[in-house]
Amino acid sequence: MAPATGTSITIYGRIAVLEALADVDVSVSQVLLDRTERGQLADEVLAAASSRGVVVKRLAPEKISRISGDARHDQGVVADIAAGGIEPLKEWLGRLGPGATTSVLVLDGVTNPANVGMIIRSAAGAGLSAVVLPEAGSPDIGPLVVRASAGIALRASILRCPTAAGGVAALADAGLVVHGLRAEDAEVLFTAELPERAAYVVGNETDGVSPTVAALIDRWLAVPMASGVESLNVASAAAVVAFEVARRRL
Repeated sequence: MAPATGTSITIYGRIAVLEALADVDVSVSQVLLDRTERGQLADEVLAAASSRGVVVKRLAPEKISRISGDARHDQGVVADIAAGGIEPLKEWLGRLGPGATTSVLVLDGVTNPANVGMIIRSAAGAGLSAVVLPEAGSPDIGPLVVRASAGIALRASILRCPTAAGGVAALADAGLVVHGLRAEDAEVLFTAELPERAAYVVGNETDGVSPTVAALIDRWLAVPMASGVESLNVASAAAVVAFEVARRRL
């Protein structure tokens, strides 16, 4: 998942900010730190920022919380960064060659930031081309997503589009075979043919793939379950799909 053009985002919290500062591939424009902080947090942030040549501004705690929008979890530190791989789906498709091998995960109404972060991490680890994260029905790439991805969301290829249905339609127009994941009336993932240009849609944590997106699915896939287990968590299911795609390419 190679970085692309990049989008400026604001992150907060000790772990998220320190991870960004520790990653030389992540561009950090500035760090804002609670001016009353004098403990270990301040020492760690100031040292990490200094090693990168990043400016640290000390502000009143209420100003930090106003910027973060989450006084409960910001821990008195905020950073402005450029997430290198976030770009519009349309631009990414414009660079995609007609015969290029590509596999992407599409998130259709996945609302939990922890699930989104874990899916991004799995897709990157499996070597998939990108994750499509629609603007409608999905969380922003914020601290909770970054933390759940262990920082990978700061540089993974994440494609934005207004809606999941619109994104899936654009992928289909570009020649990708669209697969949906569901538990019943589907081919078994491990024995199904997986084409070299494919999109894999995972749906909402409770309701699965939405009806508007389901109407655009070419083929349905299922992860076989044993011991009476009904289904996997969406992040776990996405990881299984991502690494099955990777296994086929070995």
